[in-house]
Amino acid sequence: MSSFEQWAQSCSQQLENAISKRLPSGEQFPQRLHQAMRYAALNGGKHFRPLLIYATAAALDLPRERVDSLAAAIELIHAYSLVHDDLPAMDDDDLRRGKPTCHKAFDDATAILAGDALQALAFRILSADDALTDDPAVRVRIIRHISDAIGSHGMAGGQAIDLESEGKSLNAAELEAMHIHKTGALIRAAVVTTAYCAPDVTRAQEEALDHFAKCVGLAFQIHDDVLDETGDAEEMGKTVGADRARDKNTYPNLFGLSESRSMARSLIDDARASLHDLGAKAEYLHLLAEFVISRRG
Repeated sequence: MSSFEQWAQSCSQQLENAISKRLPSGEQFPQRLHQAMRYAALNGGKHFRPLLIYATAAALDLPRERVDSLAAAIELIHAYSLVHDDLPAMDDDDLRRGKPTCHKAFDDATAILAGDALQALAFRILSADDALTDDPAVRVRIIRHISDAIGSHGMAGGQAIDLESEGKSLNAAELEAMHIHKTGALIRAAVVTTAYCAPDVTRAQEEALDHFAKCVGLAFQIHDDVLDETGDAEEMGKTVGADRARDKNTYPNLFGLSESRSMARSLIDDARASLHDLGAKAEYLHLLAEFVISRRG
């Protein structure tokens, strides 16, 4: 196992501990709702967004424990978004990370409520965890940024564009805007809000990290589009070919596989170049950027 893999495994374990202790017990009333919340939030996965948080913290000399609550909150928001995305009224998926999706393991109504409750818990964590920051203005800035990233001008808006455009053709600018909102906004928020927690961060560093995250977020979704065409269902833990089956707008559909891969590669190169002034401390950010376009699931 490489040193990067050891670091990522250690971060994932720390994250799961942070999430588990903040979630209600499955034995606590109402049990079925709490069991669904735990099922959705502790269902494995790459933990990519929290890893970005821990890597950004390392680049800015922040202790990992300082950003545990931020990492947990971002992962809970991501989990809620997947629960809702998988519903029959949205992407109608039966498999997530090799297991039945939340609405299949429980039922549609419980899945909706579990997603709602996970989002609410995320903001409860952000508003109350003293380790995150002792500056009320910074806390408000973090909450405002994440709220914007997942609302109608962010993740929810991107999903709305995705649903409304099924069977229609988007041009390149529209497709990029959809992906920047649907996937990129929360990835960007993970990095930028971590920078807000660093007392000595400079404006130039914030801007560099924001540019890094914007490029990585778009590359992540482009590579997801590629994997939907070329990936292995067992390896990915979810159904492949669903985008084409639903006549969705994707980069391979618009540009072809080869050009899509090239675009993702260029975005990662651009992202990594923006980290130059952070030096060796940004090592894990560089490695995560490369992971985006090398992953097979």
